[in-house]
Amino acid sequence: MTGSRDLAAMLASLDAVARDGEFVYATVGAGHPATGRAQAVVVEDEGVTLVLRRADADALGVSYGFVAVWLTLTVHSALDAVGLTAAFSRALGDAGISCNVLAGFHHDHLLVPAAARDRALAVLRSLRGTGRQATSG
Repeated sequence: MTGSRDLAAMLASLDAVARDGEFVYATVGAGHPATGRAQAVVVEDEGVTLVLRRADADALGVSYGFVAVWLTLTVHSALDAVGLTAAFSRALGDAGISCNVLAGFHHDHLLVPAAARDRALAVLRSLRGTGRQATSG
């Protein structure tokens, strides 16, 4: 299954669920022991970026700044779908909520400030049914 490319359909069924706990971003050198506990890994020229459960980062002595909650959009969007990221990032931005996006094969995952968890979920859920508006102008 490759996922939906129909923005109206994706927005009509959009929902988000929060993973338990808090998550943090950390940057470490290649081969750092925390890599094995990472929920996501991005290799950059400057180092390896990890998304870790906050408890794991604390246990491993890994420093971090940004504390987030992990929201998963339940809609299965295609990797080449157009407009979904723009729709939710615009809505969150209009609400003053920062958002870091990770795309998985099946779902988009959003890391938003922990203090904004409930507001972010409400904003995302408010997008349901806006698909016709999003595609008509």
